[in-house]
Amino acid sequence: MKKYFITTMGCQLNENDSEKIAGIVEKIGYEKTEKIEEADLVIYNTCCVRENAEERLFGKLGELKKQKEEKGTIIAIGGCMMQEPHVLEKIKKSYNYTDIVFGTHTLHKFEEDLLKTIEERKKVRDVIDIDGEVIEDLPISRNDKYKASVTIMYGCNNFCSYCIVPYVRGRERSRKPEKILEEVKTLSKDGYKEITLLGQNVNSYDGGNGYKFANLLNDVCKIEGIERIRFISPHPKDFTDDVIDAIANNEKVSKIIHLPLQAGSTNVLKEMNRKYTKEQYLSLVEKMKSKIPGVLFSTDIIVGFPGETEEDFEETLDVVRKVNFEQIFMFIFSRRIGTVADKKENQIPEGIKHERFERLKELYDSKVSENNEKYIGTTQKILVDGYSKNDKTTLTGRTDSNKVVNFIGTEDLIGKMIDIKITEEHKWYLTGETL
Repeated sequence: MKKYFITTMGCQLNENDSEKIAGIVEKIGYEKTEKIEEADLVIYNTCCVRENAEERLFGKLGELKKQKEEKGTIIAIGGCMMQEPHVLEKIKKSYNYTDIVFGTHTLHKFEEDLLKTIEERKKVRDVIDIDGEVIEDLPISRNDKYKASVTIMYGCNNFCSYCIVPYVRGRERSRKPEKILEEVKTLSKDGYKEITLLGQNVNSYDGGNGYKFANLLNDVCKIEGIERIRFISPHPKDFTDDVIDAIANNEKVSKIIHLPLQAGSTNVLKEMNRKYTKEQYLSLVEKMKSKIPGVLFSTDIIVGFPGETEEDFEETLDVVRKVNFEQIFMFIFSRRIGTVADKKENQIPEGIKHERFERLKELYDSKVSENNEKYIGTTQKILVDGYSKNDKTTLTGRTDSNKVVNFIGTEDLIGKMIDIKITEEHKWYLTGETL
């Protein structure tokens, strides 16, 4: 049996795409391997949000050249990065031993592209520079037995000035609600307990005939067997009252909301084309706190956006203090060719960016243990994922707020949603005991 190896670079949307790619190649007889040297087919599913993603890809391609020469390994590269002309040109010039290049809009044709490469020994370049169609019913090979992601829409209409995504994934296209609900029902029948609804901007979902994201949340909650529902990523400007009500009124919907801030300064937010102010963001947080009991927040923050002053950065720290985020995904601004921010002349020196990043990290770290203290003595519902990677005698799972909990338990608990009493905090994880 032929073997394939797949590496995913990027967000959960990329992870979901990789599960579909895996489903396609397994359907035609390939078996997955975790050892790249065993692979007859190597697939890189790329992301282009971070600058070092290109360096990482080209480094891996260079390492594969010898294996290609010795074994005839087929090399395929897909994902967002393949929609960037300068990347395609570099692959053509410096890595022309790559067999298949496919874009974000041609994933559904991967079987056809692969068979063409095998049978005709031809290189395939299958990238189209359009918004693409919503392709349903692709085979999928899930990485997890109990948690699954379900893409509800593709693309983005926001054009934040730092972001390349609308250019590589196209404009927003929403899946039909009946297709999404059908997929979730199938997952429920297969024993999945937790669903994450995915989209570049999930709360601008439009299923047609007035059917919006709040309607979808309410309908997914009605599906028996699904016990927890998460979603990422919403946009603060599109967080409508009906969505807040759907979260508040449905016990299944996780009460930790990922609410990307990006920057705390209204001036920087304007330059980012985020379409909300610092005050509007904080007002939204307060509204959600008043309507959703126990709500918590996670966020994304970019440090060192062009033109960011020390005063601007202090505004970001001010929002972090006021909201007290449960989790922060921090990024140092990196220039992406083709974006408005890349062309700005007032780029921040690397030293200042890194110094500000460390100050943000220090502020967040100082709050982690304090936030964890509130869990001690409480009962938390967790989905048991399996054994801890670091200790095979300990089971692990996550709370509704996405905190890792380790505890002693029996194997039959894996895949179940159970109550755990939290006994200790260890900064990056909690310890508990079964009730």
